[in-house]
Amino acid sequence: MRFRPSAIAKRIAFWAATLVVCPALLSFHLRRMVFGRDRALEGSSQMLSIIPGVMGQYLRRAFFARTLARCHSSVTIEFGVLFSKTGARLDEHVYVGPRCHLGLVHLERDVLLGPGVHVPSGRSTHGTVDLTRPIREQDVCYSIVRIGAGSWIGSAAIVMADVGCETVVGAGSVVVHALPDRVVAAGNPSNVIRSRVREQIQERVPCDVHRRGA
Repeated sequence: MRFRPSAIAKRIAFWAATLVVCPALLSFHLRRMVFGRDRALEGSSQMLSIIPGVMGQYLRRAFFARTLARCHSSVTIEFGVLFSKTGARLDEHVYVGPRCHLGLVHLERDVLLGPGVHVPSGRSTHGTVDLTRPIREQDVCYSIVRIGAGSWIGSAAIVMADVGCETVVGAGSVVVHALPDRVVAAGNPSNVIRSRVREQIQERVPCDVHRRGA
């Protein structure tokens, strides 16, 4: 098996970044024993989020590869990104744009998150039923939000329900109900605007007509 020089350089950079974040990893594990995994992750995430540039990307990737449920070595996590749940999963070639806030989420392969996207841990992160207690004291129910492979979530969207594979969510949209595969959705609450499958078929028709007429 041959290794490309660029791939070797990236692996070296990844392990170098791992060495650099060892103090942060030690701090995380010490605080985890006192405050719990999620609280410890929040503090570490805030600290690492402010490191700019490519260096910051490598340091965040190395740290979260050892603290989240999954963070693949090809993931890109930009400046200002905050995580609140160690159960988050980031698969191959995921891109998380600047200043995203992520809770209990599974970002499948090739997912793109634009700047400022919020993915809390489902729709029931705060209880509101009992009027005799403050909201902060009410029961909560966290659930994992899955964003399917190849999907693109536009800037400042809020995603509280599952998104299908290869689906596009418009900027500023609020997703409160599950979206199917290969659609374009937008709005508050988000609604399906059109099918990406139909768009693909329509784009191919002129070429087919041209070939028949040749």
